[in-house]
Amino acid sequence: MILVENLAKAFGPKTAVDRISFQVERGEVLGFLGPNGAGKSTTMRMITGYLPPTAGRAVVCGFDVAEQPIEAKRRIGYLPESAPSYPDMTVQAFLGFAAEMRGLYGAAKKQAVGRAIDTCFLESVVQQSIDTLSKGFRHRTCLAQALIHDPEVLIMDEPTDGLDPNQKHEVRTLIRRMGERKAIVFSTHILEEVEAACTRAIIIDRGVIVANGTPEELKARSERAGAVLLALRGPSASVVSETLGRLPQVSRSEILVEEPNRFVIRVYPDKARADGAFAAQVAEAVVTRWTIEQLQTEEGRLDDVFRSLTRPDTAREVAQ
Repeated sequence: MILVENLAKAFGPKTAVDRISFQVERGEVLGFLGPNGAGKSTTMRMITGYLPPTAGRAVVCGFDVAEQPIEAKRRIGYLPESAPSYPDMTVQAFLGFAAEMRGLYGAAKKQAVGRAIDTCFLESVVQQSIDTLSKGFRHRTCLAQALIHDPEVLIMDEPTDGLDPNQKHEVRTLIRRMGERKAIVFSTHILEEVEAACTRAIIIDRGVIVANGTPEELKARSERAGAVLLALRGPSASVVSETLGRLPQVSRSEILVEEPNRFVIRVYPDKARADGAFAAQVAEAVVTRWTIEQLQTEEGRLDDVFRSLTRPDTAREVAQ
């Protein structure tokens, strides 16, 4: 549904996007992650045809965006950054205008506008002018125009920006539901949205893709993935740390809480040597000398992976 090949964009001497490639299939929701200035919005603007690429190409539903722009854009719904709209129009008029721009008239227009209003929960504000709406409702209105023609591909730049927690939940639920039959790409810097709505995620930094995989695959790259959290009673934490350090499956340990006769320690696996029995091996090493209050295997954390891949020097090393 979306094919990006060696896409690049330079603004004078600055390279904003540096020959990236990826694809999105129907039924996929791709989260596009990156720090501010990473190239997320520029990439999305090239996919939608808003910006011409310096090199490479974007193909939507088999149509090259640069060479067959009308056919490609007919299949795209686009929610730009900051959700622009015409503030003096009512919600109803704006959506009607958007429908006509998409070639919908008469009964088809009425049906499309009604469907978009229902989908984005705009019934209570349809006769209000957009400049009187809250930021959340303005955002929903712009999302509704992106959906007005029921596109096969949906591109959204920060779709939950400025929404309250309830509205964010509604939008994420909507994205998951639409993602079952569309190809969706949305940019975000909110990591919880990736786990809540995405089937796959790309991390981009300084115009280069530094990671591409499912949320579970990305979390598995976290240093904490498979680590064991131990709460123990007994002799000092340093003795436990020394004991665990002698295990070949352990890379290191970290004391989190230290109280008289009680402490909490995180034990990190050596991923080249540890296996599915890591927690049992840790428990076996300490159970004869310490009382185990808690033993828990931890999942990886996306924020750990994100930070490790978008630090100033790391991203360049990964890209190379």
